[in-house]
Amino acid sequence: MKKELIQYVEDNFVEVKEFPTFKAGDTITVSYRIVEGSKERIQQFQGVVLQINGSGVTKTFTVRKISGGIGVERIFPYASPFISDIAVNKRGVVRRARIFYLRKLTGKKARIKEKRR
Repeated sequence: MKKELIQYVEDNFVEVKEFPTFKAGDTITVSYRIVEGSKERIQQFQGVVLQINGSGVTKTFTVRKISGGIGVERIFPYASPFISDIAVNKRGVVRRARIFYLRKLTGKKARIKEKRR
């Protein structure tokens, strides 16, 4: 009974936006709405998807970028109302679903091959 009720609420009341499909290894740009006091702005966060975690409303994805020589990772909820847009820049060729080994690599070794069509 509880599962049916939870599923009903998720289906009818939780707004899930349609974003392009992406997977680990893809380079994406997430347009995230930042609210500072009474002001709002859109911040672009471009990086490589390390993992996609969960399913349904609790689905999240982790994006990693290098900023000033330091690796920065950010976890975004898939159903967040603050995400205005996701753009896939490059499709990457990786052989696993979670590419945490990228954290240890630097320079040219940290590159991911681009998928050719």
